[in-house]
Amino acid sequence: MSAMGGLALRSLRQRPRTALATFLAVLLGTLLIGSFATLAESAGGAPAPDDGTLVILGAVVGGWGAMIVLFSVASTVGITTGQRAGEIGLLRTIGATPRQARRLIARETAVIAVTAALLGALGASLAGRLLFGLIRSGGLVSQRTDYDAGPASVGAAALLVLAVSALAAAVAARRATRGPAGMVARDSGAEHGRMRWWRVTIALLLVGYGLAMAVITVTVTAHDDDPYAAMSTSGSSSILVGVGLAVLAPVLLRWGAGPARLLAGRSATAHLASYNTARRAHLLSGVLAPVIVLTAAAAGTLMLVDIDRRSLPAGTPDSDTITLLNNVVVGMVSLFAAIMVVNAFVATLAHRREELRRLWLLGATPRQVRGSVVAEAGVVAAVGVVLGVLAAMTTVVPFAVARDEGVVPDGGLWLLPAVVAGVVVLTLASARGAVRSATAEARR
Repeated sequence: MSAMGGLALRSLRQRPRTALATFLAVLLGTLLIGSFATLAESAGGAPAPDDGTLVILGAVVGGWGAMIVLFSVASTVGITTGQRAGEIGLLRTIGATPRQARRLIARETAVIAVTAALLGALGASLAGRLLFGLIRSGGLVSQRTDYDAGPASVGAAALLVLAVSALAAAVAARRATRGPAGMVARDSGAEHGRMRWWRVTIALLLVGYGLAMAVITVTVTAHDDDPYAAMSTSGSSSILVGVGLAVLAPVLLRWGAGPARLLAGRSATAHLASYNTARRAHLLSGVLAPVIVLTAAAAGTLMLVDIDRRSLPAGTPDSDTITLLNNVVVGMVSLFAAIMVVNAFVATLAHRREELRRLWLLGATPRQVRGSVVAEAGVVAAVGVVLGVLAAMTTVVPFAVARDEGVVPDGGLWLLPAVVAGVVVLTLASARGAVRSATAEARR
């Protein structure tokens, strides 16, 4: 093994939590994308109309999930790589070149990602067969249609996730090695300010496309004879806008923490939490992003399904199938986003172990440290659910108008506060669990 490869392995052993965060993101991403990809591959040998159902499940439902999964994988890899700017700066001060530092990061990411992708592909082979069995037992496809997926679909899913991981690591590594070595080492603990132009462009394209679909729903598909035409254009709006806002998470968190500081009033803990959240916006944006996506996808799709159930003309064919597809999207996206919220907190607090240790040495009690971190999580949750609800409205309002219910739906309004409450509880519980573990390590 080369010296660089040995150094990469030793470095990974020193950072088990951040390595685990990347591992879980790649593993679950490959598992999720690969499972639905097997359905699309099985459609090739299926008779009509089962082939169309499998294509919709595998390509359409899996495709929207893939966008969220790949964004989460890229975000996690980028965060865990960017957190190492100080280490990279120190390596460069003792003679390592930027190219050598980037090669080290690439090899570390490759070791984690390849292992996780292989395990995820194996899991996807089993999960895909199980998913197909559930679909067939539910009557979505006939008993004469057989599972017919091989290694091609899960292999393609693994390669896609690996490519995204490598790209995210390369971008973060280039950013971490930009500038003189001494400046990189000195500024590693500071928050980096301006967002790259390409990231802003991607976010604007996603948000713009989502809003365009919402407008088309109200002006065009609302008058279509097909009852599902409006759903086909409005259903993806909340996910598109949610992912677009998540791409802008660092800037949006910094902006959102300001009003939170004003609302904090005289509470010293809340004021400090909002200040620290704004100062660590780039670090905590890894938590904010899945919170936005989780709120947008869950609230938007659940309310869309409720409006559809209430307003769908009697006797409409395939209504049960469409409802099941929407529920699959909600479950798939919500589960993955929830795992990413927990994963992001673990990775974030692993980077702050020294900070927590300094607080303990200065006299802060574990309860005070946990309280400050949970208060920061409260600010992140508040900003995230507000942005997520705004994204969800790009699906709910156009679809409600298209189904003649008006801007405010005729029912199911309890779903929105239920989703918000669930996301807030998940975020705070994740922060509490992660900081309890990190505090215990910092005190050793």
